Amino acid sequence: MKKSRFTDEQIIGFLKQAEGGMPVKELCRLGGFSDATFYKWRAKFGGMQASEATRLREVESENAKLKKLLAEAHLHIEALKVGFGVKPLTPQARREAVARMVEQLAISERRACRYAGLSRTSYRQPPRMNAATAELSTRIVELAHERRRFGYRRIHDLLALEGRQVNHKRVWRLYKQANLSVRKRRKIKRPIGERQPLAASQYVNDTWSMDFVMDALANGRRIKCLTVVDDFSRECVDIAVDHGIGGEYVVRLLDQAAQFRGYPRAIRTDQGPEFTSRAFLAWTAARGVRHLLNDAGCPTQNAYIESFNGKFRDECLNEQWFESLAQARQEIARWRRDYNEVRPHSSLGRIPPARFAAQHRQRAGD
Repeated sequence: MKKSRFTDEQIIGFLKQAEGGMPVKELCRLGGFSDATFYKWRAKFGGMQASEATRLREVESENAKLKKLLAEAHLHIEALKVGFGVKPLTPQARREAVARMVEQLAISERRACRYAGLSRTSYRQPPRMNAATAELSTRIVELAHERRRFGYRRIHDLLALEGRQVNHKRVWRLYKQANLSVRKRRKIKRPIGERQPLAASQYVNDTWSMDFVMDALANGRRIKCLTVVDDFSRECVDIAVDHGIGGEYVVRLLDQAAQFRGYPRAIRTDQGPEFTSRAFLAWTAARGVRHLLNDAGCPTQNAYIESFNGKFRDECLNEQWFESLAQARQEIARWRRDYNEVRPHSSLGRIPPARFAAQHRQRAGD
């Protein structure tokens, strides 16, 4: 804005002379300004005294300062919206926010760092990962690719089993930096009904749970997997794989498993034809095994085997295609050994089921 060479007091003096009877043309010639300037002054300062003009100048100065502060505030708000909406706490997120503000709003680096609450030195010199941290991050990525459904807590358990003394918060930070988060599944909404209580087992071989999992080979032929789990130790007693499994087949597999583990006190199953056949019922009566039969349409009454089958599908069946029945048996047996001996279980104090069962037998003196 162009500043006038006359003060407000001088302008008011010119207006007083015109009010006193001096012609406007002569006043403009003597003062050295145009007629338009005179009439503009009269529209602005007409009827004012010198003190009022001084007050008006102060008010205009205050308004200019307020406009500047308001513009600064709007720029600050816009920069925060562009940067990160809500101020993050991590320095890396602040660096990314500063870069976005400088690029999209064309503001200076100094101002963007002030808005983000980050020093310019921290912005220009980000920390570098040392060799030990880089090696740990590489190992975390390898474990995450080997076990796609494992989160950072289970990966931390695996690192502990390898003898690495590392804080779980550090594992979480490196896990997030590598963008390894597991996609969450949508929960299926089911009607709420009356639930039967599931009695907890008190020792190994107290109760076994059994169920079937269906899959297919690469050529489209169906295969059937019989899964057997110890409810107390969460050990996978056996996984039988074949094209067809009947009641007599189930009985033969249970006898084979009992040669090494002994017979369970009870077996929990659903109402499938394999578990209600004459061969299976005769076997339970001959061996003195109690048969716990779930109600129809109540999978929660067999929650242990349902949970295990979910892990079995996610970590084994959904991860690969089987070309033949022999390959399916080999890969499923390998996964079963890994589940029992390596994979940590959260409900067992984050140790593998086989180690938990061994500790329990040692305490029980078996």
